[in-house]
Amino acid sequence: MDIILGIGSRVRDAEFGEGVVINVKSNGYTITFLQHGAKVIKINAPLEIIEAVELDTDLVSLFDVEQTLNKVLQKWMDATETVPLGDKWKGGKIILKPGRHDLASKEMTIDSFFHKIVMIRDRLRVLEQRVNASNLNDEEKVNIQQYITKIYGSMTSFNLLFKHSEHYFVGEKTTSDTA
Repeated sequence: MDIILGIGSRVRDAEFGEGVVINVKSNGYTITFLQHGAKVIKINAPLEIIEAVELDTDLVSLFDVEQTLNKVLQKWMDATETVPLGDKWKGGKIILKPGRHDLASKEMTIDSFFHKIVMIRDRLRVLEQRVNASNLNDEEKVNIQQYITKIYGSMTSFNLLFKHSEHYFVGEKTTSDTA
């Protein structure tokens, strides 16, 4: 194919049949096929063009809009991101056993505990964003940011619960940090 199809183009693929282009990216077309649902097909794949729609160079896909909207909502609302718990902790429980023998132990599922940790992280992020967007002078913002960074540093002990490292708490990066 020598032309780049636009969103709304109708095509026929030898394997999947008829479909409609719903997204165009550098790595390929996202095409919804009648019998097979959405598939990503390489730009240079041999597709029969049933009806070509001109590529709009200033077009954003529905997926891109949804991703951007999710990021904006998470940034400005008190929305909790879905963060996966490490597989080895799923179904586990935390048992808090007091030092005094006359007091009862308390149990909590690791899932519930983890959810609370994620909520703390998300609320710290919102606090950080609100400080940055506030009318405080730069010195006051920096002072508050330093406290928030130290809180993140104190929370790094909980990183072992997260499945993916991109969700970890990150504090100050100094040579004396070991926690």
